[in-house]
Amino acid sequence: MLNERRLALVASGTAPAAEAAARLRRSYEFAPEGEADLVLCLGGDGFLLQTLHAMLERGRVLPVFGMNLGTVGFLMNEWRAEGLPERIQRARAFGVPPLRMEATTIGGERVASPAINEVSLLRETRQTAWLEVSVNGRVVLPQLVCDGVLVATPAGSTAYNLSAQGPILPLGSKLVALTPISPFRPRRWRGAILSDSGRIELRVLDPDKRPVSAVADQLEVRDVASVSVEVDRTRTLTILFDPEHALDERIALEQFAT
Repeated sequence: MLNERRLALVASGTAPAAEAAARLRRSYEFAPEGEADLVLCLGGDGFLLQTLHAMLERGRVLPVFGMNLGTVGFLMNEWRAEGLPERIQRARAFGVPPLRMEATTIGGERVASPAINEVSLLRETRQTAWLEVSVNGRVVLPQLVCDGVLVATPAGSTAYNLSAQGPILPLGSKLVALTPISPFRPRRWRGAILSDSGRIELRVLDPDKRPVSAVADQLEVRDVASVSVEVDRTRTLTILFDPEHALDERIALEQFAT
C-alpha cells in the first residue's frame, strides 16, 4: 500500500529492472495488477508501451508511473527507490488518447489495433511505396512516392516522427503529425499538422508490385491495401510524472535540443 493506493509492480526482463523490482518489494507492499488502482512500471519506453497495450487489451486501464531502467526513458521518471510514496502523491497526471489503426490487407483481412506513439506505413521491398493520402474523405495527395509515412500523437512526436524530420507537437495540442519517410514525390512535401478530430486514410497504389506493411507501435500487419487512422475518443491512457520531469515540459524542451 502506498498512501492507501493499491500499487502493482511490473518490470521488464532486463537484469537492472529485475534487481530494482526485488529491491522495491523488500521495502513496499504491492498488490496483484487485477486488484490495483495504479501500476509502477520498471524498464524503458518500449516496456511502458507494452504495459499500456496489455491494459488496453484487457480492457482495464490504470494510471502508470514509470521509472527508467532502459536506454532513453523519455516517457519514464528517474529511477529512485527512496521516497516512492511521496513521489506518487506529488505526481502529475497526463491523459494520452491513443490512435486507432484499421488496416485491410490485400487478402481482405481486417486488423484493428491501438497505437500510443504512431502508426507507420513502410515499404517491404527495395521498391518505393506509392500511397494515396486522404483526410476526412478528401484526397489530398493522389500519389505519395516514399519509403513510408507515419501518423504521430503529441506523446509520440519526439520518437520515430522526430527522426523522420517531423514536427514536435505540444502535449494537449489536439493535433497529430502526418510525416513522410524519405519522400521522393512530391519533392517539396514535408508533411502536415492536422486536427486530431479527423480521419486519415492511406491507400496503397500497386500493392502487389510495391508491398507495404503497417505498424501500430509494435504490431506489424504486412501486405496492406489500405489503412485508416483516427484518435480513439473512447479510451484515455494516464501516465504519471514527477513535477520536475513532466511530459509536457520534456516535449517542449525537445524543440531546443541540439
